[in-house]
Amino acid sequence: MRRRQWMTAALAAPVFGSLGTALPGCSTGRSSAVPARTEAATAEDGPPPAPREFRAAWVATVANIDWPSRRGLSDAAQIAEIHAILDHARALRLNAIVLQVRTSADALYRSTLEPWSEYLSGVQGQGPGYDPLALWIEQARARGLELHAWLNPYRAKQSGGKSAPAATHLSRTRPDWVKKYGDQLWIDPGEPGAADHTLAVCRDLLTRYDVDGLHIDDYFYPYPVQDAAKQDIDFPDDASWLRYVRGGGTLARADWRRDNVDQLVRRLYELVRELRPAARVGISPFGLPRPDLRPAGITGFSQYDKLYAHVEHWMAMGWLDYLAPQLYWPRAQKPQAFEPLMRAWQGLNPLGRHVWPGLFTSRAGNEADGWPLEEIAEQVALTRAAPGTGGHLHFSMVALLKNRRGIADALRDGAYAQAALAPATPWLSAPACGAVSLSREPDGALRASAAGAPARGFALWRRVAGQAWRFEALPPDGRIPRPSPSEALVLSAINAIGEEGPRTSFVA
Repeated sequence: MRRRQWMTAALAAPVFGSLGTALPGCSTGRSSAVPARTEAATAEDGPPPAPREFRAAWVATVANIDWPSRRGLSDAAQIAEIHAILDHARALRLNAIVLQVRTSADALYRSTLEPWSEYLSGVQGQGPGYDPLALWIEQARARGLELHAWLNPYRAKQSGGKSAPAATHLSRTRPDWVKKYGDQLWIDPGEPGAADHTLAVCRDLLTRYDVDGLHIDDYFYPYPVQDAAKQDIDFPDDASWLRYVRGGGTLARADWRRDNVDQLVRRLYELVRELRPAARVGISPFGLPRPDLRPAGITGFSQYDKLYAHVEHWMAMGWLDYLAPQLYWPRAQKPQAFEPLMRAWQGLNPLGRHVWPGLFTSRAGNEADGWPLEEIAEQVALTRAAPGTGGHLHFSMVALLKNRRGIADALRDGAYAQAALAPATPWLSAPACGAVSLSREPDGALRASAAGAPARGFALWRRVAGQAWRFEALPPDGRIPRPSPSEALVLSAINAIGEEGPRTSFVA
């Protein structure tokens, strides 16, 4: 009974407009919202905890997979595509975008360290008249979407690259670091100076851009190229290997290669913690664990032996905040079955970091030989049934943007029928948000604001009398369209690491 009385009192708390005018049915005389009692958030007829799920899409810029749609678009056309992608992500109820900003020792942002990417203008080193990353961050944030910057740490030229290298590209300024391997150029991970350069790029990004995270994918040492006899061609790192040996190094060559990658991952994590404590570090490796750590019946490529990526060690050391293993296989493909692999990665997570699988959504959206349309929704359901997962990422945004085979509609009306906040990251720290206040807009809408740290968004529960609570995730502007008369509202502000501030209750 006591808790019901608290709830009644809280929902009767008046909400005042910016000119001191009370909302209908409320007394006047103050110029700001009167907070409700915090206890109302726990009342037995109050709303439940906010739903949490990381819902992201990769936006690949390499080869113009997702954005921009082709080389040489005008600035206005590029910007229009940015707005269209972000509007679609918001309408689909995603809450994060992972944008590729460094594809091949290049930049999709203003940089003095590396040249503009050829995937913008068609010519490496020739940039637009605006800063794409700055605009992506601004517009994503305005829509309540996180923006994670995705980098390829070692690739220097992709197979489909067409432009001549710019004068400032590493292949010209430090050709001793860059090796030709197959039809690509690759930065040698064994070159200490090359690692320092990649970390300098990360430092520059973290210093100048308010990103929500840094993200690296599965390209460490390159996937093996084979000769005519179908034998793997070894990566051409003799010079850096011999220097290591002559300097007294004692590791076997494979272990040395793994250690090169380990040290880059460790230093990257430490750099992010130093410069942007609330930003998350994400890694999306190839989806199969080390051969001796796989579930029974799982077979296939070994990134531990071929890419020299010891992902399980990074998990054990806590050198990442979320792992997004690329589980790009259907549930029924037994040698690489989705669910056993997802659970295997969860079991290799002693520090309880986020595990958010990558889904091959573009394969389900393939018109010619796509998976059954329900495959992705069923994989989402499996992530929800597995404790310790709490999210997923789609590869890639183009399938959702173009609604191929109706996949975006199916997700929006099914798995994503209700909005969700990204999970909090409690091992990080960020200033907390305080209680929420409301003011009235001239058109009758309401505007939420919060004390304390700037809100990255707001969690809103709303209920019309006699109906169930409905959840909405509001962007940072906190605008709530005109509520129904006597509608109950419960609001909280969300900080930079997803933590929810105190709930405050109002009645319209």
